[in-house]
Amino acid sequence: MSIKGKAYLAGIYEHPTRHAPDKSTAQLHAECARGALIDAGLTKDDIDGYICAGDAPGGVMAMVDYMGLKVRHLDSTETGGCSYIIALGHAAEAINAGKASIVLVTLAGKPRTGAMPPRAVGPEVDFEAAYQATTHNIYGMCALRHMHDFGTTSEQLAWVKVAASHHAQYNPHAMLKDVVTVEDVINSPMISDPLHRLDCCVVSDGGGAIIVTSEEIARSLKRPLVRMIGHGEAIKGPRGGRDLDLTYSAGVWSGPAAFAEAGVKPSDMKYASIYDSFTITVIMQLEDIGFCEKGQGGKFVADGNLISGVGKLPWNTDGGGLCNNHPVNRGGMTKILEAVRQLRGEAHPKVQVPNCDLAVVHGTGGLLGVRHAASTAILERV
Repeated sequence: MSIKGKAYLAGIYEHPTRHAPDKSTAQLHAECARGALIDAGLTKDDIDGYICAGDAPGGVMAMVDYMGLKVRHLDSTETGGCSYIIALGHAAEAINAGKASIVLVTLAGKPRTGAMPPRAVGPEVDFEAAYQATTHNIYGMCALRHMHDFGTTSEQLAWVKVAASHHAQYNPHAMLKDVVTVEDVINSPMISDPLHRLDCCVVSDGGGAIIVTSEEIARSLKRPLVRMIGHGEAIKGPRGGRDLDLTYSAGVWSGPAAFAEAGVKPSDMKYASIYDSFTITVIMQLEDIGFCEKGQGGKFVADGNLISGVGKLPWNTDGGGLCNNHPVNRGGMTKILEAVRQLRGEAHPKVQVPNCDLAVVHGTGGLLGVRHAASTAILERV
């Protein structure tokens, strides 16, 4: 059963902080929830569904109790960076099934001023821990393989960061507001060959929230109408080394599924929110969900093609994870928020896409070079 058009994003909120030594993670969740409720014109007593991921302290039961919610539908699916894009799809499923009518989804974290939550311990640890893999060197391997197979260059990777910085200069809350050049990126310190420091995302405290409702309720709220018309989710892993291809992600399945459900094509999109944990992440995902052929992502992003008002695909106009914020490794939430702003016409005037009526939100979660999930959502202004 399709969930096309069944879920409306009635409220959004992005926490303005990037440095919160005086707040708890639970407090950030609650403040984000309050902001989204105000934006939607609702109260917490209206909420009958709640979704969070692994960043919620104590999990879904603790957060429902902490925020004083009374709900009849719960979800706590955890897939790292794309958790909240998957949450959007699961909220739509719950609304479509009659399990909830107003779903609150919250994200918050304090990786900048607090301890990072421990990674889930999976069955692979006994076999892989000896190799001391880190997030940076696993993504570095993806970048090196892409360069080897397709001729992608460090300069092409750098254009992703350059685009993010051009947008972040207009965001008063962005961590990094300075516009950078390709030379700035490739001259920054090497972190994990070929990824330089400026190829990597920021580490920030913060959070965000969305309110997902049925059409009937959304229309009653007198807010700009934005709905989801397509959604996909998928998982990819190395399967014990039998499927270890570092050049593509699970987006090759989640992207086509979302576009097919929506009945639109990548070329129809006016705006793209693509998770940017690293510059290589963006290039691979653009290829995987159909914006260009595999191996052509470097050429696609070069020469400012992701810069709003300049390039052919306006992308991450809030500055993204590379410049704006990246709370607790779950950047999918902030990608949803900026897409909704674009569709409402509420992005900064310097980066607002004219007549923005279709947007794609996509991200991966986990580790791109090994096991990870991907999720894609197509949003439409009504």
